[in-house]
Amino acid sequence: MKGNQLRNLAGKIADTVSEMNYAQRRMTALRLSLDPYAFEPDEGPATYDEFLARSSGPLLHEPSASRRAQRGSLR
Repeated sequence: MKGNQLRNLAGKIADTVSEMNYAQRRMTALRLSLDPYAFEPDEGPATYDEFLARSSGPLLHEPSASRRAQRGSLR
């Protein structure tokens, strides 16, 4: 019984570390994004050069809804 509890605890710790790693990468990408510095960040880029400037940083892809549902909620 103790081995099973230890595995459960290790799994929860690994999930927590994974979630923190994802959050750190996401915040870094958001901070490096040029969108907050644009004059009208809610508007699309006016030129192709502006598009390239906005999308030049690392792009992180959000997991699909089905993949998020498989992981379950941390709340």
